[in-house]
Amino acid sequence: MRIFADKLAAQLQRQLHPIYLLFGAEPLLIQESSELIKKTASQQGYTEHYRFDISAQTPWDEIFEACNAMSLFSERKTIELALPESGVNVAIAKNLIAIHEILTPDTLLIIVGSKLTKAQENAKWFKALNGQGVWVSCLTPDIQRLPQFVQQRCYALHLQADTEALQMLAQWHEGNLLALNQSLEKLKLLYPDGQLTLVRIESALSRHNHFNAFHWIDAMLAGKNKRSQRILRQLSAEGVEPVILLRTLQKELNTLLTYQKALQSMSLHQLFDQYRVWNNKRPLYTAALNRHSMDSLYQLWRQLANIEVIAKTDYDTPVWPQMMQLTLSLSQGQVFPNTPFTQA
Repeated sequence: MRIFADKLAAQLQRQLHPIYLLFGAEPLLIQESSELIKKTASQQGYTEHYRFDISAQTPWDEIFEACNAMSLFSERKTIELALPESGVNVAIAKNLIAIHEILTPDTLLIIVGSKLTKAQENAKWFKALNGQGVWVSCLTPDIQRLPQFVQQRCYALHLQADTEALQMLAQWHEGNLLALNQSLEKLKLLYPDGQLTLVRIESALSRHNHFNAFHWIDAMLAGKNKRSQRILRQLSAEGVEPVILLRTLQKELNTLLTYQKALQSMSLHQLFDQYRVWNNKRPLYTAALNRHSMDSLYQLWRQLANIEVIAKTDYDTPVWPQMMQLTLSLSQGQVFPNTPFTQA
């Protein structure tokens, strides 16, 4: 069973399952979910708590013993396993399956890991654990869901924010929920009446949003011109290497070229099914493919290649203006002329 982190409290009130799988890229949601599960378990007699960080030096024998042994005086226990950032290899998968097979009724297992891939969702170890437990998705809310997420947080802290205040809080903390949590706690102390307005937020807080290359890519694919420019400006201000962004964009342009060519012999729905495109990415690719033909995509690819040459050979010439132009071209559907350059 899969639920989102904001539904975990309600699920725990109904039933405490023997296994919880906390996966996602949002540290705040993972931390809060883990604490909520252990708090609920403690109230139901799970008084012993163990945590193991899985690595090449993991003492698996100790974990097996803790999972398999009946607790002294019939006390229950929780065992939390934090998977490595690199994911689950063959050895870890084998041990997770073994743990699943020896779990006793007085043991509650919590598995914590980063965002799952499609292959991991279909892996034997994950299916076995998920079949007996609850998969809690701890993904960062996107910009569409973020205002609602902020509103729920405000409600829990007895804060009342108007529509403009919610939008500002969401925009200023996108991709950084830990900072959002801290900001709301600060606002609660500053304004005991709980009323949040645009003026109050502007006077009390500063921006804490955090973007990466994939936020930039998704904004361009969706055709959100102003947002993609704003993200690129912030990435530049944070000192992100242009080459990293260019390589990420190069992969995306190659994907668009592949899809546009395939559309000559199949429908968009058939294309997405054949290439197993995630559902949340389909509207983005649909928008981009409707804006750009094969010819315009090739022009974008040539612009990107020119910018990459400058970035790698002419260290005195900043490439951010050209990257902004490329951002406009991809997001607007209008390819601007190539910026001339001189190869060093």
